[in-house]
Amino acid sequence: MKQPEFLLSELAQLLGTELHGNGDLKIKGLATLQNAQADQLGFLANPAYKGHLETTKAGAVILSPAVAGEFSGNALVAPNPYLAYAKASHLFDAYAGFEPGIHPSAVIDEQASVDALASIGPNVVIEAGASIAAGVRIDAGCVVGRDSRIGADSRLCANVTVTHGIVIGERVYINSGAVIGSDGFGHANEKGHWHKIAQIGGVVIEDDVEIGSNTTIDRGALDDTVIKQGARLDNLIQIAHNVVIGEHTAIAGCVGISGSTRIGKHCTIAGGAGLVGHIEVADGSHISGMTMVTKSITEPGSYSSGTGAHMPTRDWKRQVVRLRQLDDMSSRVKQLEKQLAELKSEE
Repeated sequence: MKQPEFLLSELAQLLGTELHGNGDLKIKGLATLQNAQADQLGFLANPAYKGHLETTKAGAVILSPAVAGEFSGNALVAPNPYLAYAKASHLFDAYAGFEPGIHPSAVIDEQASVDALASIGPNVVIEAGASIAAGVRIDAGCVVGRDSRIGADSRLCANVTVTHGIVIGERVYINSGAVIGSDGFGHANEKGHWHKIAQIGGVVIEDDVEIGSNTTIDRGALDDTVIKQGARLDNLIQIAHNVVIGEHTAIAGCVGISGSTRIGKHCTIAGGAGLVGHIEVADGSHISGMTMVTKSITEPGSYSSGTGAHMPTRDWKRQVVRLRQLDDMSSRVKQLEKQLAELKSEE
């Protein structure tokens, strides 16, 4: 596969940056400042790496205006270098494009609708009533269930499962192994025996959402589970039935969100956090790693729980013993305070 290449002047125009230096330089790839070569573009977004500017071999570097004056080499100057790098990454992604068409091994029901400008890979299964729009890329081994809809320019990487009655918007990117529309965890108990509740809602994923590998999003019990526009979900996340994730919220790996919880817009949830069901999280809330959220968050801000500290196992065991003694110590302190107050009253 041919690797993309651009003149530095072309990159400046495509990225909306200011060009410093030789616009005729050919750039054939992206790399870190430490490893970039003379035909590659580096970037400096984290001030911690500023020292590498002195030794980098990069043909050009994406820089902020504040740093550009300190660098004598070729540069693309942008107010937000990391954003410029993000845009550049798509230009140099040799695997981003695709050829429209249907692989001979794909199984497509005659009652499904697949646009002529979609790309359907090997061993894909598309069931009756499904609708695939123009520009959609569905890689090998994916399943699209009956009556599901996938909007324009979305991509399903290898082995994604989209069950029946799911609505996926435009420019949605779903990484390998994700399951969209699995049954929610709904069961009624009778005398110790569990009876399954049919999950008859669906899942709605709005435009410009990204979903990580092996993440599962359960279908609703009655209403739909909804992932709103621009949300970002990392790998190995569990989204239970009837959850709503707000616009542009980002959730890191191994987070678990229980049923019917509503997450606001522009929130961040760090790795390993857990949220109980039937609560709400306010817009603009930020939940740190391994936090357990057990009640609604009504005001935006940063929230944490847990010790956030690691130590040798022997020391941790001692700390656990002390924690178990806290109730008893509290009662004893209260008793001592009461006795001290009585002594003072007798003086």
